[in-house]
Amino acid sequence: MKAVHFGAGNIGRGFIGETLAANGFSIDFVDVNDTVISALNDRHEYDIELAAPGQEKIHVDNVAGINNGENPDQVVAAIAQTDLVTTAIGPKILQFIAPLIADGLAARKAQGNEQKIDVIACENMIGGSAHLKEEVYKSLADADKAYVDEYVGFPNAAVDRIVPLQKHDDPLMVSVEPFKEWVVDESQMANPDLKLEGVEYAPDLEPFIERKLFSVNTGHATVAYTGKSLGYDTIGDAIKDERVLDQLKGVLKETGDLLIDKWNFKREDHEAYQKKIISRFENPYISDTIARVGRTPIRKLGYDERFIRPIREAKERGLGYAKLLETVGKIYQFNVAEDDESVKLQQMLQAKFAEVVTETTGLKDEDLIAEIAGKMSAEFTAANK
Repeated sequence: MKAVHFGAGNIGRGFIGETLAANGFSIDFVDVNDTVISALNDRHEYDIELAAPGQEKIHVDNVAGINNGENPDQVVAAIAQTDLVTTAIGPKILQFIAPLIADGLAARKAQGNEQKIDVIACENMIGGSAHLKEEVYKSLADADKAYVDEYVGFPNAAVDRIVPLQKHDDPLMVSVEPFKEWVVDESQMANPDLKLEGVEYAPDLEPFIERKLFSVNTGHATVAYTGKSLGYDTIGDAIKDERVLDQLKGVLKETGDLLIDKWNFKREDHEAYQKKIISRFENPYISDTIARVGRTPIRKLGYDERFIRPIREAKERGLGYAKLLETVGKIYQFNVAEDDESVKLQQMLQAKFAEVVTETTGLKDEDLIAEIAGKMSAEFTAANK
């Protein structure tokens, strides 16, 4: 079995690549990082280290690399003959690889390849594969769209694994936490007969996506923004502070109440899931900076993102969101000179608070805008005393 995977970074190698290799796939990693691609082609193997006591090593082999900037034709040829396409390249990059995927699918049609195939975007976003599909179809000729409709699936997926901040002499070495979760919407698959061990397939992915987004992503960001407001530089140091831990628990209580009300998760099961998340953040083997976890604050303030979506849905259902609101106030104070969005956000703050809230969140609810603006103003005042 063959797989083409876009993104040879730490998640690509340390999570998706590990899972594909464990299922007997040979993997063509596609990336523009020539150091990593060259190392993959020189060695055809690499090691993964678990960020846990014992630091167990996992060996991955039968891998190769393709530099899509230099050799796009090789990517097209690989897609034409592959059994599965996956990505872990970042939501903003999907639009740039979509034309190559479109060319690869068109090449399958031209070669008469009628093996059904799935393209799975393993990204930190809701509806990643659906978004990728839209971008791919923009680059497909009308004559090829009917073929893709029949033979290609774009099932959405939810993925969860923390990759600590790291630096290795070996460009292929990667350290990851032991916990991992990869869930695929089987109702959207073109080839449901091809299922991977270690991956969960669900008839409805949305509950899993929201559970992860509103728990792991919202929680991790809460630690970052609360920790930053208290002067911490790392997640590990911040979460040792009871004030940060209490804020995290308060936020998870609010998102948990929403998820339980919305999706009928059993409370005891969800509370166990939340405890697991907190223990993951407290893992001393995972070192991450607040600057990295909190980066791109404007994106994280988006209408359907990890804070504003649970706030507005909790409000609609008459549920509490005070801790979430407090954290949103802290996001607007996230000031990191190396992060372009942070710099832009601070520049925007020269405008009226309510105008900034409206622009960054897309909210139309005037009362909620006023609440957030009030919290933002209070946080700003406190931070600049």
